[in-house]
Amino acid sequence: MTHPRFVVTGASGLIGSHLVAALVARGAEVIRLVRRSPLPEANEILWQPEAGTLDSAALAGATAVVHLAGVSLTGGPWTPGRRQAILQSRVRSTRLLAQTLAGLPPPRPALISASAIGYYGDAGTEPVTEDSAPGSGFLAGVCQAWEAAADAARQAGVRVVHLRFGVVLSRDGGALPRFVAPTRLGLGAVLGSGRQVMSWVAMADAIGAILHCLDTPSLQGPVNVTAPEVVTNAEFMRALGQVLHRPVMLRVPGTFLELAMGDLARELLLSSAHVVPRKLPESGYQFRFPTLREALQAELGAR
Repeated sequence: MTHPRFVVTGASGLIGSHLVAALVARGAEVIRLVRRSPLPEANEILWQPEAGTLDSAALAGATAVVHLAGVSLTGGPWTPGRRQAILQSRVRSTRLLAQTLAGLPPPRPALISASAIGYYGDAGTEPVTEDSAPGSGFLAGVCQAWEAAADAARQAGVRVVHLRFGVVLSRDGGALPRFVAPTRLGLGAVLGSGRQVMSWVAMADAIGAILHCLDTPSLQGPVNVTAPEVVTNAEFMRALGQVLHRPVMLRVPGTFLELAMGDLARELLLSSAHVVPRKLPESGYQFRFPTLREALQAELGAR
């Protein structure tokens, strides 16, 4: 019996490490594209997006390529250099994968590529779906360029999916531990007005959505990877406080956050996006954790 083979970038990252474990548990073969010296015994292959270097043989015969690599949005202030690194790390790598896939003989692997709900910008409280127009701002521009970088694959007939992730909740990293640590100490705080809408997804459903996209050939284009239940920042902090049995009494003014972190705060912490995951449920996906309370309890081990 031939095992399905998947190529994964960003395999050591928060989402990537969980995805690789899930694929291996399914009995799949996983090839990891890495930028350091590869370990052949770990099924690693070198690629260098900055130099445009990728051996097409690494992708040939794979069922799909899952592209999760990209410079962290929260690794430092958004200086001009940091902005360029955030943008280029996504655009160059996606373009290289897309062009390499386009050059393969059919049948070509699918391309399941990360994106983000930053595509919609600060959308306020009006619901947005995969069909909604892009917003404005740095992140919206990054997401548009990121998705457009896959055009070569799309034009060659490759099935391309853009995973527009919301805030992924995981005890292992990302945003959640940054909220949990001060809240455990009784220093949990609502950010800004607290009325900004947070579109989130449990890690189990982020991985479940990727696997569903791999398994569902009819899915293509943008797919919102967010839970059905959206909450405001104030509601999120209240739920977190209840799960941790800690009061949330503080508030950090938005002006302070903007002075301290600039556009990073404005676009990541204070912006609002009510993102509806239309395509996932329509194609048969069932969320394991559709409500915030369930997701927080599962991740934080609280009952």
